[in-house]
Amino acid sequence: MTRNEHTKPGYQHMDPAAFAALGAQQIAYLRPVQVNGQKAVAIFAADGTQIGAAPDVATAAAAVVQHEMAPVMVH
Repeated sequence: MTRNEHTKPGYQHMDPAAFAALGAQQIAYLRPVQVNGQKAVAIFAADGTQIGAAPDVATAAAAVVQHEMAPVMVH
């Protein structure tokens, strides 16, 4: 079978770079981290680039929303 036989009509193949950029301007991922021995929450763009940090989830989520993005918590 060819690749086209596995795809639905109207869909096209995305290369890894295009897939990584999908949602990059709309979604930010929040993940618990340690910064200088203190608990914090890191903020990442959809492509995995760290774009910020906050002392807690509420503050991180508020910062994301303030920048017109949707926060998503990951572990």
